[in-house]
Amino acid sequence: MQEKNYPIKSWAKTERPREKLLLQGSGNLTDSELLAILLGNGTREKSALDLAREVLALGKNNLRELGKKSVHDFMCIKGIGEAKAICLAAAFELARRRAGSPVLEKPQIKNSRDIAQYLQDHLQDKNHEVFVAIFLSKSNRVISMETISTGGITSTIVDPRLILKKAVQVDAVGIILCHNHPSGNLKPSYSDESITLRIKEASRLLDIRILDHIIVSENGYFSFADSGIL
Repeated sequence: MQEKNYPIKSWAKTERPREKLLLQGSGNLTDSELLAILLGNGTREKSALDLAREVLALGKNNLRELGKKSVHDFMCIKGIGEAKAICLAAAFELARRRAGSPVLEKPQIKNSRDIAQYLQDHLQDKNHEVFVAIFLSKSNRVISMETISTGGITSTIVDPRLILKKAVQVDAVGIILCHNHPSGNLKPSYSDESITLRIKEASRLLDIRILDHIIVSENGYFSFADSGIL
């Protein structure tokens, strides 16, 4: 990054740490840029990024060493008061706790029943249609579940591009589609079948599998895969 001697808010948006994180993701920021976000702002003489570089230097430009510093150590840097020092100490403590936390195993989907009950409990009391997508890993473990759209009593509009865009963002290799029928009727409509096939065809180009489309209501559930439609 080009050196600057004026406030970060005057920089181009693509160079400001906060905006850069939003545009490019946290993994594309340097250690000093991430620290600058924690610091929030600088002083009249130094930008937040300048302060962040001084903080890094305190730990010999090594985050593990920096994590050993105390609130008092951080406050020895001119421009870092108690509030900023506490924020830094808290961030490093969270990092330590994260390193020691167990990895939570995500649920694995083996058949339609594994997910239908959860979806039924989640959607059966809705008085309008809600369309959701469940994104899965290679081993069919749930990565996330996202509401794609909500609509009226009898239908909702679904854009396949939104589903596939999200799938790419979370590195999903499989998707389970689901929506509710407030009427209680579990029979898929022509529109239900049409949108399912459209999403299935589009997903092939990205090598993503549509594993099922489940319709739920207070009367139970209907699985496209179990019925041989997919």
